[in-house]
Amino acid sequence: QVQLVESGGGLVQAGGSLRLSCVASGIVFSDNVMGWYRQAPGKQRELVARITPGASTQYADSVKGRFTISRVNGKSTIYLQMNSLEPEDTAVYYCNAVHLRLAQHPNQGSWGQGTQVTVSS
Repeated sequence: QVQLVESGGGLVQAGGSLRLSCVASGIVFSDNVMGWYRQAPGKQRELVARITPGASTQYADSVKGRFTISRVNGKSTIYLQMNSLEPEDTAVYYCNAVHLRLAQHPNQGSWGQGTQVTVSS
């Protein structure tokens, strides 16, 4: 059974930083593209950042230069370091794991329960 457990969310002032973590189990971690997605109230879920097994990364334009995704294969864990946070970053952040073969179809992978990030102005 696949489990993705996120942690690290919280309330922070604009300009501050947070680091999210996601620990995966029940998958061959090194075969999976791992990603962070977010969903704000009234909006669709959107990609924040993804990282391949080989550590290639992809970012949403809105977070480039402020967020950094990383993975530690030996710990089956990914991180999202979020700096210079803005109120527009307020959302529930979800961890996603999808097999490399299905990399373009994250909804065919697995999702965590989400962690709330709230940025106050």
